[in-house]
Amino acid sequence: MNLAVVGTGYVGLVTGTCFAETGNHVVCVDIDENKVARLNRGEVPIFEPGLEILFERNTKQGRLKFTTNLAEAIEQAQIIFLALPTPPGEDGSADLSYILGVSEQLSSMIKDYKIVVDKSTVPVGTGEKVHAILAKNLSTDLFDVVSNPEFLREGVAVDDFLKPDRVVIGASSERANKLMKQLYEPFVRQGNPIYFMDLRSAEMTKYAANSYLATRISFMNEIANLCEKVGANVDMVRIGMGSDSRIGKRFLFPGVGYGGSCFPKDVQALAKTAAENKYEFRILDAVMSVNDQQRFLLAKKIKAHFGSDLKGKTIAMWGLAFKPNTDDIREAPALYIIEELLEAGVQIRVFDPEAIENVKKIFGDRLTYCADQYETLIEADALAIVTEWSVFRTPSFQVLRQLLKSPVIFDGRNLYDLEVMAEQGFTYLSIGRNPVMGA
Repeated sequence: MNLAVVGTGYVGLVTGTCFAETGNHVVCVDIDENKVARLNRGEVPIFEPGLEILFERNTKQGRLKFTTNLAEAIEQAQIIFLALPTPPGEDGSADLSYILGVSEQLSSMIKDYKIVVDKSTVPVGTGEKVHAILAKNLSTDLFDVVSNPEFLREGVAVDDFLKPDRVVIGASSERANKLMKQLYEPFVRQGNPIYFMDLRSAEMTKYAANSYLATRISFMNEIANLCEKVGANVDMVRIGMGSDSRIGKRFLFPGVGYGGSCFPKDVQALAKTAAENKYEFRILDAVMSVNDQQRFLLAKKIKAHFGSDLKGKTIAMWGLAFKPNTDDIREAPALYIIEELLEAGVQIRVFDPEAIENVKKIFGDRLTYCADQYETLIEADALAIVTEWSVFRTPSFQVLRQLLKSPVIFDGRNLYDLEVMAEQGFTYLSIGRNPVMGA
């Protein structure tokens, strides 16, 4: 098929590249001239494992192209995907100005039948708003509006797109459903389902899924905090819970809170939708409250250990991205921890395999940026682990002891075994587990 993808952010670029990989011809359009120029030079502006290989192959073979011209991008397209940002407003509601603005433009450009797809995460009722805008200038037999939410996990997004657990299609038109099924069939050859439903249910499905996963994370963080109070080990609790088939093992790892581009804004937006419909969604209020507190937990532990006066202390920090295998720092817990420590007068030496350049744009010369994880340890009073990159899982503890001023580790991701830490002589403070107090 001929496809257009409006927006070359994280979702748009992965979507366009993966559709091209299955033989479709895709034109991606963006208003950012510099970004489009970079893409046309073959530069991938985000880090996502596996994406660069597919990008290079499909651009070279002419199936993936980039432009700033919306009319040019959609001219031959049978299906137009809107992969535009929906940032949270001050009241938590999703900002739909980009989606509605592009819809307004499309209403004067569409000349033959096209499907307009909301690929972005949008509040319930957005599809109907898009339909109303298009219908102002277009006959309704020239278009259909579809909701097709993405379920991509950063770090494994290419695999998630090429081998989806499920595909959700929200539409009221059999014509649209038939074309969308044809488009997605190559991705579900192993038998995973394509679910067809109404627009509003499809829109709600994405918010419900992300909010439920965020709820699991916040619940386990609360369990972890309680484990510390009562002397239980959250790792054992997690294993005992996860073995129950009704619960399952995923999203039960405690830590320093969730971040990223999806969970924070989606939970906020669903809570806002509930409030607009005069429904008090109490669980979501608790989820957001727990996460807001959890993001500062590691800084709190550092202050408790060293005392309230941290001026002159140096902390090494491993991990800045909100999760491993991405350079995305949107709502990353590391940013909150860094701000809290900087305000307390701490000097911070940081390393992340991919996210350093993005962090520099925020903090500038307020941090010391290091070339690898061991360089951060030089003259540091302690190590704080914030993101669970694989490279941090099996470090040389001998080198850690040699370079740190004192063998103290604050682990926000529970990477290390308590007995090993005791044997190595570290003071080791993790999440939901008894502290190990070294010599």
